[in-house]
Amino acid sequence: MAADLLLPTLRGLDMLRFAARHIHPPHLQALGTAVSPAAEPIRNALPAFRAAPWPEQLRGLRDGTLTAAEIAAAALEAFDAAAAAGDMRGARRALDRRARGCEALWPSVPMSPVISRFFLDDAAREDEGLCARLEAETPAGGGIHHLENESGSRGGYSLFVPQARESSAPPPLVVALHGGGGHGRTFFWSWLPAARAAGVMLISPTSVGRTWALQGDDVDTPNIARILEEVRRRWRFDESRLLLTGMSDGGTFCWTSGLLGDSPFTHLAPFSTTFHPLLLEFAEADRLSGLPVLIVHGALDWMFPAEVARSAAGALEARGARVVHREIRDLSHAFASDEAPAVIRWFLGSAE
Repeated sequence: MAADLLLPTLRGLDMLRFAARHIHPPHLQALGTAVSPAAEPIRNALPAFRAAPWPEQLRGLRDGTLTAAEIAAAALEAFDAAAAAGDMRGARRALDRRARGCEALWPSVPMSPVISRFFLDDAAREDEGLCARLEAETPAGGGIHHLENESGSRGGYSLFVPQARESSAPPPLVVALHGGGGHGRTFFWSWLPAARAAGVMLISPTSVGRTWALQGDDVDTPNIARILEEVRRRWRFDESRLLLTGMSDGGTFCWTSGLLGDSPFTHLAPFSTTFHPLLLEFAEADRLSGLPVLIVHGALDWMFPAEVARSAAGALEARGARVVHREIRDLSHAFASDEAPAVIRWFLGSAE
């Protein structure tokens, strides 16, 4: 009975992830039509699931699955309606609901190998050894903490701490910055599967203002420094392997903050962002020399044309940075969640 609802729910959440990756204004209606059928199996399974008796010790699994199912079905239907109306803003709001479904399921990871596998990137889901190890290690509640990062709040952060093993080295750290008008608690779930598979620590902060401090006083760089210090006091991480990444406005802030001479970050990886050559006029030569940078950009990006990323790669290379530029043929102005595992592999490989 549980599988009759759980499996369609997981598929529905994966379809929302697919839609978020492939959203593009000219294809919006077709995308809604493609993903909306995933809602029907969830709706069909809900009545029997609600009526079924559950032992008390599995109440958490039951409640989490039910909540996630209701969220996934409603989000798929809302996305389809917004897509049919050509409403990009409404479509993105619907896709953001996926994060709440993930939050509802996460506490059940220790009780369900199927759910544990869901919180891995696609390739890692097929790694039987990794899945078995994570299923054996994951404590109740997992290593996720939301610190002053409720919906509507600003300046807090969400954190994933890999399960420590005896004699294990401190993990590398990824700090992932959401896009304009976004929230760290939502963006966190886009990076978690790749971070969990790779065993890296993940911080997803929320900007102090509605978006990152790209104009006026920089209130976000000091806040990120505060967050790093707060995390450092409770958990160990590898200070020699710190990646700053971000999407859209978050990627732009990777440049404005990450190119500062006193930045603690050893690697930068902006996604789908703009770049102005004047940024390099304020960057110190020692900071740029040998700095590992990975730029991910969509060939279909309608907000920041792909030429912006190509120019950024050339300008940074000319100043001595070690640049890798990935232009994704079918990517619009959207977060390429399927690229996250490759970014982490690049980060870990170039940091050795």
